[in-house]
Parts: sequence; structure tokens; C-alpha cells
Amino acid sequence: MTTRREFIGTGLASATGLAMGSAALGGVANAATVHEPMLEQSIKGPGGKWQPKFRLGQGGAPLGGSSGLSMSDGEALATLGNAWNAGIRFYDTSPWYGLGLSERRFGLALHRKPRDSYVLSTKVGRILTGDSDAPQAGWANPDPFAYRYDYSASATRRSIEDSLQRLGLPYIDLVFIHDLSPDNGDMKTSYNQYLQEAIKGAMPELSKMRDEGLIKGWGMGVNTLPPILAANEASDPDVHLAACQYTLMDHQESIEKLFPDCEKHGTTVVVGSPLNNGFLAGRDRYNYGPSIPNGFKQKRDRMIAIAQTHGVDLRTAALQFCAAPKYVSSVIPGARAAHQPAENVNSMSVKIPSGFWSQLRSESLIAENAPIPA
Repeated sequence: MTTRREFIGTGLASATGLAMGSAALGGVANAATVHEPMLEQSIKGPGGKWQPKFRLGQGGAPLGGSSGLSMSDGEALATLGNAWNAGIRFYDTSPWYGLGLSERRFGLALHRKPRDSYVLSTKVGRILTGDSDAPQAGWANPDPFAYRYDYSASATRRSIEDSLQRLGLPYIDLVFIHDLSPDNGDMKTSYNQYLQEAIKGAMPELSKMRDEGLIKGWGMGVNTLPPILAANEASDPDVHLAACQYTLMDHQESIEKLFPDCEKHGTTVVVGSPLNNGFLAGRDRYNYGPSIPNGFKQKRDRMIAIAQTHGVDLRTAALQFCAAPKYVSSVIPGARAAHQPAENVNSMSVKIPSGFWSQLRSESLIAENAPIPA
């Protein structure tokens, strides 16, 4: 049976321009070796709007203790150091992740790096206030802050300024309106009210900030499709963070509805949680919760069996699958261990046999019209 590390090592040995040596095969980039930025592209998407110029990035939820799994400061900095050394130059974070903790950790790792050498995105929609009795809200060892939802224009400006303070950076490239989605149970019955507030407040304010040159682009950062469609119709976003919406396990709705709407409005998509919160890496959790849809374990098991037949690592295939569509500008898996960012970089350079994708299609494990990696 081919393990993920063996599979990536084989691809790495034959890849050009990556030369990460034995350290990469072990999963951790040599701290003395900093590799060139990986997977660059045009900063203009198919519709002519700004997009991140790096096809691979790193998500920041694990650095805030997502899924209740703690990460020490040392582990966080080692992980981000590995990401930088491996050539990752797109980083996504949020005030929500660890109630400010993720942003502080990204800032500590990045604030001495040349600011024009990487892309950074964060989010708006929650205002944090100091509170020694603040709830953990599902994060492991978060910072001591309470939060409230606010999608008004003034709160949007304040949120970005607060983020800059936590990050210790002069500007943010990309801003996502966060968790404004009907699946957010924390909002209870207020989703439509908050959506209207964002349409009148956050969306025009972010467009104004883009026009002023304070940010380069904005969009929605959500786990469901309706808010993205609403923003495309109501305003002029550039790029959306669609988490859990286009993955090897679940992608039909994005093909049928999300990508055509992106084409209509000239927007692109950053794919968040491309492994369904670790499910496609073998974890028994799915999309930020313990409940796994019926039949998905069996589907994953069958995919793993097919992958082994073709000498493929399923996690690698899942990352490449997410990057294949025309309207996907970037893929941003998270990382919980220092070796994982380099492994993600390596995964994107591995050549996957066409027979693997053909068998997935023939067994209806992926959609017939799903784009596959070249």
C-alpha cells in the first residue's frame, strides 16, 4: 500500500524546481532553505477582477484551535515557518479564529517579511471586545474576547483596523464577509436581517475601501451558496471564500450553480476546507462537526481503494481536484502540524495518472462534468 508520504516523495523526486531534498520527504522544510513562491498566476481572474496570485495558500482556523484541538505558540510558529520556507505566500485568517489568536500568530510570523511578497486575507462581521469571562465558542484555548455580529459600514472599518493592530501589518489584501450564512446557528433567526445590513453597510464600504486602494478585493467567506449568490447580485465582489463547497466528496452544486454565477459576475473562488475539515485525510469529522453524512465513509473508503490501485494518495488527489476549475483562484488547506504545509506544496506538483480520475468518474464518485487536473 502506498502511503501519502511515499507517494509525495516519489512525485517530488521527479518534479523540477522544487528541490526540497530529504527534509521535504520527511515533511518539514529545512529552516535554512527558503523556496521560491509556488504556483503563481495572473492577478486578474477570468472576469478581469483581482484575485490572489498564488494558487495554493494556507488557512488559519487550526492556528486558532479549531475543532477544539489546541496548538501551542511554538507549534503555530513552526507551522508558519514551514509554510514560508516551502514557498506558500497566501495566508488566510480571521478575528473569529481563536477570538483573535490566529491573527496574532500570523502577525508574529509575517511582520518582518517583505509585505509585498505575500497575500493576506482576513474577515469582518464580528467585533471583539476584551472579556475575562468570554466563552471559548468551540476554540481550544482562545484569547479572552467576547464577540458580537455587526455588518455595518462603521463596524467593517473598525474590524479591519482592529485586525491590523493584532497582525502588526500596514494593510490587508483581501477581506471576506464572514459566516453570514443560513447555516450559522449562532445567528438563530437573524440571518436575513444581517444580510440586509451587510448589503447596505459592509458591501459598499468594502467596495469603497477597494476604490481607495486600502484593500485589493473582497467577497463572502461562507460555507453555503446563497450568501455568495446574494452578494454577486447586490454588489460587486471580486473573490469569495467558499468553504466545504467544492471538494472531492461534494461538488455538484458548485458546478451547477456557483461557477456559472461566477462567470456571470466575473468573480472567482478561493476553496476553503478542501479536505472537508480533515475527512479526506482520514479524520472522522466532517465540515467542522462530528456528524458525517450517510454513505460518505463508504464513499471515502472506495476512493481510497481506487487511489491505492493507481498509486495515488487521496489527500493529494483531493487538493489537486479543488484547484482544477477555471473559476477557482486558490486552494487553502489548513495545517495542524509543522510538516503539513510542505506536504501540501509537494502534493500540488505530483502527477496523478489519468486512469485514477477515469475510474472515479466511471463509478460516479465524482461528477461527469467535474474539471480534473491536467
